Amino acid sequence: MRIELATEPGTPQRPNEDWASTAAPAAGQGGVLTLLDGVTPPAGDDGCVHSVPWFTARLGGSLIELSASRRDLTLTEVLAESIGRTAAAHRSVCDLSHVRTPQATVVLARWDERVVEHLVLSDSVLLLEAPDGAVLPVVDDRLDRLPPGSLASEAVADARARNKEGGFFTAAADPLVVSRAVTGETPRADVRALAALTDGASRWTETFGEGDWTATLGLLRKAGPQGLIDRVRELERADTDRRYLRRGKTHDDATAVLVEL
Repeated sequence: MRIELATEPGTPQRPNEDWASTAAPAAGQGGVLTLLDGVTPPAGDDGCVHSVPWFTARLGGSLIELSASRRDLTLTEVLAESIGRTAAAHRSVCDLSHVRTPQATVVLARWDERVVEHLVLSDSVLLLEAPDGAVLPVVDDRLDRLPPGSLASEAVADARARNKEGGFFTAAADPLVVSRAVTGETPRADVRALAALTDGASRWTETFGEGDWTATLGLLRKAGPQGLIDRVRELERADTDRRYLRRGKTHDDATAVLVEL
């Protein structure tokens, strides 16, 4: 099994709000992957005394622990329990009802000799590669389906659409959000590799159109996760007329994980 991970902040002046981890339990031939992309709120406008990196570390730590140690729980149950744990850790001092309370996108994958399970919530992506090289993207496309011109469709945290019916959903303080996640299972024999990307890393495909998802996984295999991120940074720096980035951040936190089974 080959596992590679790279992460890089959008700017050295701000902490990286992405979080990722993998684990390969000693018993059996299985493993787990967790990737989070923290949502950056307007300064001082989230009702919480904790930072987004604090939130993603707490949530991510619980996700990786429960995914690996509680095989009796589905990934949906793992996420619900982890959201509940994290909320309990700061409910007494923070306003968790605030629409911008710390939150994150989620990718979870877990595999053993029989099956590969997956869960995706919001706009990070999971790629599943079949033995013949075909790549299936697992995405939650609610953000992309928002009406053109809305603030949320331009990736700005908009209170009218975030965690609202008809909008899009992220992991925040309410465990019931797990019902909105994209979940499924694939026979282990039908998956030879998987990859997870935050939207800062998936820009290579989704923003700049340098290749499809099959090409993305090929680049990850050849250059590694850091190589993919380096190419994204080159494209961002070259886009001086904002043809591709438009009103988006010049550089976003970027994280990529590759697992070859």
